[in-house]
Amino acid sequence: MDNKVKIEIRDFNFFYGEKQVIFNLNLDIPANEIVAVFGPANSGITTLLRSLNRLSDLNPNARTEGEILLNGKNIFAASVNVTELRRKVGMVFEVPTPLPLSIYDNIALGPRLSGITAKSKLDDIVAESLKMAALWEEVKDRLNTPGFSLSGGQQQRLCIARVLALNPEVVMLDRACSGLDPISTAKIEESLRDLTDRFTIIMAPHNVKQAARVSDTTAFILMGELIENKKTVDLFNFPEDQRTYDYITGRFG
Repeated sequence: MDNKVKIEIRDFNFFYGEKQVIFNLNLDIPANEIVAVFGPANSGITTLLRSLNRLSDLNPNARTEGEILLNGKNIFAASVNVTELRRKVGMVFEVPTPLPLSIYDNIALGPRLSGITAKSKLDDIVAESLKMAALWEEVKDRLNTPGFSLSGGQQQRLCIARVLALNPEVVMLDRACSGLDPISTAKIEESLRDLTDRFTIIMAPHNVKQAARVSDTTAFILMGELIENKKTVDLFNFPEDQRTYDYITGRFG
């Protein structure tokens, strides 16, 4: 990889109780790229994403082995502030989850909780975050209306803006376009490309074609095992493993 490595996953295993769902995974996430991680259902991809900011800790039956390094530091170390980790590694989920607040306050809440109180600063953060999420032009004249008043595609972009407002280092999207219309999906995909100057983006795409369109690097995971990981153009044109070829050509999945 040409870019500096942002996240290193080393000999990572994940268990729910006695059931193992990720097996000895080794994967580098380059900085300032869009990295797609895909595979069929029940391949452990959502579990992997939730592990990267320790949302998986919320499951009392979860157990991990191995290391995940963010900027060279193990996120499972006792000294890690998990709240700060989740600010640095933000996540956008499949179903939009706007807060029961105005559009403005959906974005401003996180910065306020981080200690930013000056209205001028909050105004700047709200505007910049909405612009990065390709939503500003659609809502700039109605920031005081409820977030729930937006369409589904707009709500998802609002959720992306809410994560961006915290100035994360990594943004994760777990099938964030799966329920959206093609126009909303295209707007999100266009905004992602513009964000790589500032952020590292990890996405579980909602289909194989999205990975091909958007990502720089793609990792194919099957039943919790990494099968192949390379530049997206190479993986789609020259897959080395028959299982990769079968998946990207729709023979299973």
